[in-house]
Amino acid sequence: MKKTLAWAVTAGIAATCTLGAALPAMAAADTTSAAVTSAATPGSTFDTSRLSPEVKALVDEMLANLPADWQERRDAAAAKYGIHETQWADLRNSIINPGDHQCGNTAFRNYANSLRTNIQDQDLRDWLDVFGAFDIPTYDALFFGSESKSNTFGVNGEYTNELTSEGKNLKKFWDIYSDDIQLMPMHGREVYSSPERVARVLSLMFGIKDEPAVLRLAKVVISLVNADPVLQGGDNPLFTFNAFAFSEKGSPQPYGISDRIVMGDGILQALKALGLGDTAPRAVLAHEFGHHVQYEDNLFTNTKLTGPEATRRTELMADAFGTYFLTHSRGEALNAKRVLGSEKSFYEVGDCSFSSPGHHGTPNQRLAASSWGASVANTAANQGHILPSLKLDELFEAKLPDIVKPDATN
Repeated sequence: MKKTLAWAVTAGIAATCTLGAALPAMAAADTTSAAVTSAATPGSTFDTSRLSPEVKALVDEMLANLPADWQERRDAAAAKYGIHETQWADLRNSIINPGDHQCGNTAFRNYANSLRTNIQDQDLRDWLDVFGAFDIPTYDALFFGSESKSNTFGVNGEYTNELTSEGKNLKKFWDIYSDDIQLMPMHGREVYSSPERVARVLSLMFGIKDEPAVLRLAKVVISLVNADPVLQGGDNPLFTFNAFAFSEKGSPQPYGISDRIVMGDGILQALKALGLGDTAPRAVLAHEFGHHVQYEDNLFTNTKLTGPEATRRTELMADAFGTYFLTHSRGEALNAKRVLGSEKSFYEVGDCSFSSPGHHGTPNQRLAASSWGASVANTAANQGHILPSLKLDELFEAKLPDIVKPDATN
């Protein structure tokens, strides 16, 4: 049985392990080997001898104080909570013939790659990957985030008013129960300024129950993050490069996490860097709320599609639902041309991983789904009428084959 976690894509959280008491007690790691296998780059190893003396001392301290099976625990936690099931993961393979579709790298993906290559100390970056440091703000938001009037959105709070206002409008617009959906930010520096917040995440990741021990590890991780100024103490977009919706609706083993939408600073920074900061942040939020419509209407399971094609369907549907809201006269009432210019944000994050379980649609397919959503709103005979969500889904299901049809030109 799977819970459902929708990021800027939708992914399953496989309930495959239990952390804590069921795991072995904390034990000293074997530090006699100079290299550790990377989770981010399977099969590769990172040699501590290449690190600066200061960073090497911190890495060695981490290795000496983590449980002996820390890598297995890290991977089990990531699988259980779906931490790596995002469109930023290293997607591979193919389900439909890539030659049938126009697909390639986009400016968004090139920007994401540049974030990693711009880090001055690449060996430090790799060790932060290995220790799961880039995942810590995601864990923090997922398990410990909450909606509050004091929350801000964006590194400098620049998106607070528009996203907070839109969150309220989305609840009024859609015909689902949404009073329990919380909208919250994901900040990097804020998390990495608190050893206690980092420690509670490390406890989740590695199953460490010794509070003084995990607090010491948290301080080491924070020192590693602060070792390269490019990482900005956690404000580098890499730490918060995500947006996701979460619901435990129908889960037989709930964690007790409320329905939520999390907006990471890194996504907002990326949109601005690419010139998509106009309506794109609102488009991302509307997309994520579209996933909550799917949760409430049971649209994740109401399909015969499986694997990558099922994920692609829900992602394209969320694109369409989000744009319908943005352009509807009773939604955000935004000009369709303006919205679709910013909806390029979904074009930009389209992917070519045709057979990956996380395939979300090619760039052209994502833009086509958004364009269709706008057309439904703009061509309606009664501009003041909001289609019931199940009726909009019915129309989308009929349109889906056209949205995903081959578009390559020979």
